[in-house]
Amino acid sequence: MPSSQCLTFRALAYNNAWANHRLLAACAGLGQDAFEAPRTGFFPSIRATLNHILVIDRFYVDALEGGTLGPAAWADPLPCPTLADLRPAQAAVDRRLIAFCEALAPDGLAAVTRVHRQGHVQEERTDRLLLHLFLHQVHHRGRRMPC
Repeated sequence: MPSSQCLTFRALAYNNAWANHRLLAACAGLGQDAFEAPRTGFFPSIRATLNHILVIDRFYVDALEGGTLGPAAWADPLPCPTLADLRPAQAAVDRRLIAFCEALAPDGLAAVTRVHRQGHVQEERTDRLLLHLFLHQVHHRGRRMPC
């Protein structure tokens, strides 16, 4: 694979971190009541949506790093009850994703990543898993986040 594809994934990782930072900064003006308030969407609140993004990021970044966290990643669907807890947790997983993409060599994109799922291990090409992760982020960040 051309090295330019690695540059694209690195750019996506940096953009992802920037978008998360901007969204969480915009939400900083919300009080805890507004953060938890019922909202229309895939999840019942901004807090639930942002925690879902974090949980899924942890799940996939762990798999990309060769870990076996698997479904334990979502044992607690709200690991960060406040925005003050969520911001550094999201920034940490974003840094891990950037580090992974920075270390990618062209042949690494076609390598297989083992994703530990409930009862089985799924094998997926690394480039496809990265695209899935970035699209998941965009999908949920773009859903009526009234911050």
